Amino acid sequence: MIDEAAIAFRGAEDNRLAGSIWDGGGQPVILLHGGGQTRHAWQKTAMRLAEKGMRAITIDIRGHGDSDWVASGNYSFAHYAEDVTALCAAVKPRFGLTPSIVGASLGGLASLLAECRTGHLMDALVLVDIVPQMNPAGVARIIGFMGSRMDEGFGSLDEAADMIAAYLPNRKRPRTLEGLAKNLRLGDDGRFRWHWDPAFMRGPASIDADARTLLGDVLGRLPELDLPILLVRGMQSELVDAEAARAFVGQAKNARYVDIGGAGHMVAGDRNDVFSQAVIDFFDEQSAAASAS
Repeated sequence: MIDEAAIAFRGAEDNRLAGSIWDGGGQPVILLHGGGQTRHAWQKTAMRLAEKGMRAITIDIRGHGDSDWVASGNYSFAHYAEDVTALCAAVKPRFGLTPSIVGASLGGLASLLAECRTGHLMDALVLVDIVPQMNPAGVARIIGFMGSRMDEGFGSLDEAADMIAAYLPNRKRPRTLEGLAKNLRLGDDGRFRWHWDPAFMRGPASIDADARTLLGDVLGRLPELDLPILLVRGMQSELVDAEAARAFVGQAKNARYVDIGGAGHMVAGDRNDVFSQAVIDFFDEQSAAASAS
């Protein structure tokens, strides 16, 4: 068994990016979570990647988890993309190999934007239930869920668990609240709040700032990408329908997608066993192709 160890990097504003590493000794794989989550969402997948001989590096993106809240309030897609660029630039010399990235939702879009703008940052990219052209109704539902108790918080972990269960009725409620506790912080007033900076969702440089323009920029550059990309879509996704997935792989010339049955937008949490195997199979294919060339 490969143990988890602490690791940290610096982002584009010299902001600390807290992380964990499961060091299998080989290809570095950076795992970036979605908005409102923390790096702990990747634990099971990271362990499996390490068991396959990879270096699985899970990161709390800026303003989330144990990473710095940036005083600038810069939380747009562009700022997250700049952190991805900084991460890749630090990981490659540290481990001697160009990293691959697994990015869910915001983590995936930031990675895609960074690659479109800079190029040759990563060896391969797995996008987890995210494309530049998302279902607006699905986006609105997610933002509504995240913002509904942003300031008020919760009186207990059970209260937070009840809200999540109502939002995700198809997901089996966990037997313990240990995992949920990592996504919440306990305030001085005794209430639990999500483990991210509220400025992430409000202010002039929030996640909504110039989002349409930035995603349009990504769409325009997709045909230029020659990066191996796997899109993993939850078949019950509220964000990415099958038509959007097909359109994406039609634009990005070296992309393909797989559907995970019984999963929604939170694919890795809904069907982690199937999801992790799809990611491992993709990386195995890339390794075999590189060896053959």
